[in-house]
Amino acid sequence: MYLSSPLLAGKLIKRYKRFLADVELDTGERVTVHCANSGSMLGLDQTGNQVLLSRSTNPKRKLAYTWELVRVAGSWVLVNTLVPNRLVREALKQNRLAEFSGYDSLKPEPVWAQNCRFDFLLENPTEKCFLEVKSVTLARNRVAQFPDAVTERGRKHLRELEQVRQAGHRAVMLFLVGRSDCDCFAPAADIDPAYSLALEHAHSAGVEVVVYRCALEPPEITIAGRLDFGSRESD
Repeated sequence: MYLSSPLLAGKLIKRYKRFLADVELDTGERVTVHCANSGSMLGLDQTGNQVLLSRSTNPKRKLAYTWELVRVAGSWVLVNTLVPNRLVREALKQNRLAEFSGYDSLKPEPVWAQNCRFDFLLENPTEKCFLEVKSVTLARNRVAQFPDAVTERGRKHLRELEQVRQAGHRAVMLFLVGRSDCDCFAPAADIDPAYSLALEHAHSAGVEVVVYRCALEPPEITIAGRLDFGSRESD
């Protein structure tokens, strides 16, 4: 898929209040931008980092600019957490993810139980597959890791996926790594030990864990290939 273009280049001044950031464009103009990422963005939000922004033409938007990508150690990282679901939906519709072939229909945001929605439901006459997608931006020692902050919501999704599996349906947690400088994936047990344990428990209960990484050549972003899911710890 392609991000809105042209993307505008600049340097990060600071991120604040989680969803706001100040950026100095290459033109010298200073702008306040929307940051669609609720995580800590550990390792990504240092002052001076090169960033790429999109600009909306919607006059009703309070902030015209959205922070899309940041460059860290020579690699682009996708920071807009609204993009991964669009990427996955596009790939599913085009049947480019082998694990999810053989389904006849794709439904976004299906309701599973009260106050519970997943990202996608795939169906054929004999099977339902509930799929949850998580955006991964953290990498340490070439290991992609999730989460980058404590996430009770993430643990809730894992518990609900276990319920799906117990009901006899297929349940999948898909981690989409929005960077290409990683060799494998592991939970960030030092950041959220409870999430790491919950992921291990869900996996042992039959919840599938699938990890894909992105290839980023702005403005194009593609799902490039699988990463191994392991328990390797960061140093």
